[in-house]
Amino acid sequence: MTLPVKYTEAAILIEQNKKLIVDKVQLPEKLEIGQVLVEVHVSGICGSQIGEITGAKGPDKYLPHLLGHEGCGTVLSVGPGVKTLSKGDLVVLHWRKGVGIESQTPNYIWRGNKVNAGWVTTFNKYAVVSENRCTTVPKDTNRELAALFGCAITTGFGVIENNAKLRIGESIVVFGAGGIGLNIIQASSLSSAWPIIAVDLYDSRLKLAKTFGATHIINSSKYDPREMILKILNGKSLDVFIDNTGLPEIIEMGYEITNSEGRLILVGVPSINSNIKIYSLPLHFGKSIIGSHGGECTPNKDIPRYLNLFNAGIWGIEGLVSERYNLKNINAAISSMQSGKSVGRVVINL
Repeated sequence: MTLPVKYTEAAILIEQNKKLIVDKVQLPEKLEIGQVLVEVHVSGICGSQIGEITGAKGPDKYLPHLLGHEGCGTVLSVGPGVKTLSKGDLVVLHWRKGVGIESQTPNYIWRGNKVNAGWVTTFNKYAVVSENRCTTVPKDTNRELAALFGCAITTGFGVIENNAKLRIGESIVVFGAGGIGLNIIQASSLSSAWPIIAVDLYDSRLKLAKTFGATHIINSSKYDPREMILKILNGKSLDVFIDNTGLPEIIEMGYEITNSEGRLILVGVPSINSNIKIYSLPLHFGKSIIGSHGGECTPNKDIPRYLNLFNAGIWGIEGLVSERYNLKNINAAISSMQSGKSVGRVVINL
């Protein structure tokens, strides 16, 4: 099937630790089995993309390539074998596998050379996406909300539901109150945890964390977080510590201050060779360390559940999106995130 569009504006990672190049990229000539063509409306920027740019996990073997794994768009065309999607559907674009075919990855061309891409990319106006990276939502769904279902919301809620398995009245520390952290805090509040202690370097984020359900806040640039956490607990043991930083010293602290059956949940991605040192004996008697992979969410099941609660007014996203940019200014958006200026989630309107 010939595609209705031949080119797309896209942000391309050419070299690590360099600015993205925004340029015209040629789409594949046709859709392969299980592929769909999506017009992307809104894309979030996740810390994972910052990690790709900075090489947090080491050298990138796939340069140059396209980026982005959380977005919202409209299906323009479907390829052979696609059964769960139709032209005109509004979809959430997500990196976790949903239902449908996992297609081969698309081949884009930039300046006569191949540009790599995964099963979903969202830093491009038109994207060829695998069927199982798309989940339909009602066409009147708020597009920014739909985009954030691609990672920030589903990861945050999934961390609480599937990784921490937080129970009513349990105590929790959320270290890092960015886009995912705010949703972890909100999900903790929905689970009736207490206290819910948010820790961050920036007062602006902590102020927003209070509106999302944090009962206590700590600015770790001004106060010793360990000392303040123990003071707030006031003799109560800590059940759950969630790390969004990936920093060994924070992970080690979380491990030490959780109780004998406490859960340490690792959400933040550590830089390569960032190792932790722990006394492992407590792991034999109930304490646990759990690495989260997108909150272990199942997009096609979880997105409709969370959307029902949103539509019922039980939770919300007011203030979660703090900055909006267009694709041409994506490097400014990335700089804002890296500097800590952004309070909540940063999104790109395409």
